[in-house]
Amino acid sequence: MTNPSYADILSKPTTAVKGVGPARAAAFARVGVATVGDLLRFYPRAYQNREHVRTLAEIRDNIAMSEDGKSFPCSSILTVAAEPMNRMIRRGMTLTKLRMFDETGRVEVTFFNQPYVKDNFRTGATFRIWGRFALEKSRLTITSPVWEPFVEGRELPPIIPVYPLTRGLTQKSVAQSVSAALAMTGTGGEYLPEKILSRLSLPTHTYALENIHFPESLEALEAAKNRLSFDELFLTSLSLSVSGGRRNERSTSVIPTPDTAPFTRAIPFSLTASQKRAIAEIGADLASGKVMNRILVGDVGSGKTVVAAAAAYFAMKSGYSAALMAPTEILATQHFADLSALFEKLGYKCYLLTGSTGAARRREISAAIADGSEPVFLIGTHALISPDVTFARLGLAIIDEQHRFGVMQRAALAEKTEGVHTLVMSATPIPRTLSLIAYGNLDVSRLDELPSGRQPVDTFAVDESYRKRLNAFIEKQVGEGHQVYVVCPAVEEAPVPEKGDDPLEMADIELFDLLGPDRELPMKSAVEYSKQLKNELKDCRVSFVHGRMKPSEKDAVMSAFSRGEIDVLVSTTVIEVGVNVPNATLMIVENAERFGLSQLHQLRGRVGRGSAKSYFVMVSDSKGEKAKDRIETLKRSRDGYKIAEADLRQRGPGDILSENSVVRQHGQSTLSLIRALSNSAITDKVTECVTRILEDDPTLDREENAGIKERVAELARRSSGTVN
Repeated sequence: MTNPSYADILSKPTTAVKGVGPARAAAFARVGVATVGDLLRFYPRAYQNREHVRTLAEIRDNIAMSEDGKSFPCSSILTVAAEPMNRMIRRGMTLTKLRMFDETGRVEVTFFNQPYVKDNFRTGATFRIWGRFALEKSRLTITSPVWEPFVEGRELPPIIPVYPLTRGLTQKSVAQSVSAALAMTGTGGEYLPEKILSRLSLPTHTYALENIHFPESLEALEAAKNRLSFDELFLTSLSLSVSGGRRNERSTSVIPTPDTAPFTRAIPFSLTASQKRAIAEIGADLASGKVMNRILVGDVGSGKTVVAAAAAYFAMKSGYSAALMAPTEILATQHFADLSALFEKLGYKCYLLTGSTGAARRREISAAIADGSEPVFLIGTHALISPDVTFARLGLAIIDEQHRFGVMQRAALAEKTEGVHTLVMSATPIPRTLSLIAYGNLDVSRLDELPSGRQPVDTFAVDESYRKRLNAFIEKQVGEGHQVYVVCPAVEEAPVPEKGDDPLEMADIELFDLLGPDRELPMKSAVEYSKQLKNELKDCRVSFVHGRMKPSEKDAVMSAFSRGEIDVLVSTTVIEVGVNVPNATLMIVENAERFGLSQLHQLRGRVGRGSAKSYFVMVSDSKGEKAKDRIETLKRSRDGYKIAEADLRQRGPGDILSENSVVRQHGQSTLSLIRALSNSAITDKVTECVTRILEDDPTLDREENAGIKERVAELARRSSGTVN
């Protein structure tokens, strides 16, 4: 019997891990962890650095210089002076107190509702105590510290991981499960050739996984973060390149550029210079005799759809059908409403195919596209890649909001017929330095100007003191017949841990949290805040939508908002993509400090789509300089590319890439390490490495690249579902 491969081990369910039974597996499933691979990618979100031990005298001096009368989290080696005493101070509240000492002083230690600790602290026993010390009436104290028995000569772990938790998981149980998963995989995870590791100064994959979870030092943690960030970007870039890298493939669909006058006469506006340039680039690709594989990138509202429509017109004029796949039913329906009227003028039929299309209508559409006697334009959702949908002559596949689809889904539409040209669209302006990683081996067309007639959106930043005025402004907009978005960073309110119970409260190394002091600010949730607004805005129809709702539920709410049946829509960033409601004139973003620059810019693009004056208001009580800089940058600029460049300078590439789902694939923990990336050195290494490999071995068939090819295939399998 052969040993299972590394990929086989990664695909095993979490119940294959020692100590993980059905209950713990169910708890892991609630945070998106279903397999051994998911568990290894379930990275800590922060760490407690217990490495540097200080004496009580040093801690006392530190507190004396602090503003709040407390020390920063630190460790001290202390001995029990006298056994602890338990005392019930009120019903349901037990207090445990003891005194400990070192050669420089004494400290009073207090535990709340942990009476069991009494049996562990014997007189004369020594422990490593970690937490925040304080001075109370000149007495040194510490409440609910972390404690570990200390034995001279035996090393204690210097840096302790802090994992995101849910009901049924504890820090200890997650750490035990991760440790067992690491033991299962051993050293079999390395896929990069030694020469690449050496050239790029990267540690091994095994070393990186071990030290991202259980760092042996701060230097080891940084090296692990860099290697795993490299892996995510490198494999994602290669996956996109291999699945889409068909630049030299001959096409059976040569589509000459027709006279564009009928098309331009049919649209009710003039094309911008960048739209004309993009159409010319696409036309050249279609006529080249090679398969087009191009991405059309531009801000929300820059006119990507009309460029895609021109490409579809070129294909249909030559007798080929075209297909457009959108990630949501409401977006597909919007495209159909806009494009069917246009193509009817041009003499071509459009069809809409979604998951809710009835069986009879579905059969009718399938027959029309399979017939091939005349070209058609099929617009829809994932339903387009169903096995029963076959095209007689598909010449062009268009994928909207490409980052919302997995790698395999994007390829599936293009593979409906041999030699299909592919055009993917994205409203994510990404700096050129990140284009290779984000877009793989795609040719890029950029729309860098907005159509004439779009009014600039007035942008404001306010704090909570403006709340009454904001509510009055909402009522004013609704009273004038307009609609309002309110965006919240969370779906539901998170449970507030008791003071001292939250390990993040004292974590002093943060891997993902880019908020700094803003982490303490209360975070609004869409569900709870919509209830509050219903009470405060009596004359407004308020509803909410969020990503955890079923697609049919989301579409129903968004359709009602589009029809004007909802005045105020409270939402998470699910409305960032695929919503076109020209009547919406105001967007309020709560906890604006929680969003990246590019994401705020994307959200702003959802208003100002009609003829009425529109407004974008960011609400934040942030005192952090970085958050304030981001908000001020957005107030000053409306250029998506300049904003993305500013985001790159301020927060590194991780924020730009992760928030737009470029590296988040189905089955991958949302705690992607790219979120922690704060410099561009890793992206430079990825760019260099991907370029070299694609030049030398574009199909990854060489033996030295076998491990890379296996990992790319594994990522493609995991990305075969939807991204969000």
